[in-house]
Amino acid sequence: MVSASSPARASAAKPPSKASGLLYGLGFGGFIDGIVLHQILQWHHMVSDVHEFPPDTLAGLEVNTLADGFFHIVTWLFVLAGSITTLVAWRQGRLAPNWSFHFGLVLAGWGIFNLVEGLINHQILGVHHVRDDLGGPLSWDIGFLVFGVLLIAGGWLLHRRGLRVLERRAARA
Repeated sequence: MVSASSPARASAAKPPSKASGLLYGLGFGGFIDGIVLHQILQWHHMVSDVHEFPPDTLAGLEVNTLADGFFHIVTWLFVLAGSITTLVAWRQGRLAPNWSFHFGLVLAGWGIFNLVEGLINHQILGVHHVRDDLGGPLSWDIGFLVFGVLLIAGGWLLHRRGLRVLERRAARA
């Protein structure tokens, strides 16, 4: 029988990992960007605003497609890291996250992806913009950043709601 003071009981009370949800969000945010904006809508590619690699030439499209592939590998690695941190947390006996806790972090991670990608690739490096197919209007880049901020804020609020539920549940136990 496990007593309340035993290490097994103490580890069961550890909160869920925040890293898992954030890493999933970073990866899924990148997948949504790469699959929807790069491939389906074809608004831009990773280096579509680099003049040496215009995506309207075969050679330019080959370079852009290759860069998109490397981008997808990085987003896949974020999802893999999220899976690994989930397994590590499970093996540590951490509490399982509820939907609000986890999905809130996924949304926040997606928002962090948008902010970092939007600031670095769109603004600082200028390798592409949200709508390179329209000449890269700044309004689309700003909208992408605002959407990222909204995802972070909404995701964090949802996460906090889930955390409060977990804390109440732990206090009753």
